[in-house]
Amino acid sequence: MAYVKELMAYQKGFALAMKIFELSKSFPMDEKYSLTDQIRRSSRSVCTNLAEAYRKRLYNNHFVAKVSDADMENAETQTWLHFALECKYISKVSYDELLEESFEVGRLLGFMIKNPSRFK
Repeated sequence: MAYVKELMAYQKGFALAMKIFELSKSFPMDEKYSLTDQIRRSSRSVCTNLAEAYRKRLYNNHFVAKVSDADMENAETQTWLHFALECKYISKVSYDELLEESFEVGRLLGFMIKNPSRFK
């Protein structure tokens, strides 16, 4: 039986969350309970929702709903990245790189949503 960590979406989502964690260490202290906390939570939630989805993979509707939640968290992460850019907490180069990685995660999640039977 396959394990959720073997999924490309999980691997790429996890790597992105870890990059965001490291980068967000440099955010101002007054952002600790707002932007820093929110961007870390949403980026991590991609993988946690994917893990929940994987446990529900025998039930297409449940699987798709949880993968959709992961996709929603990925979109939230993109918005927080935009705030970090506009607040000048990250460079345009970092923003572009992280955003592209997030888009890749989104494409993988989209594939999973459209093809749930391939993950049983």
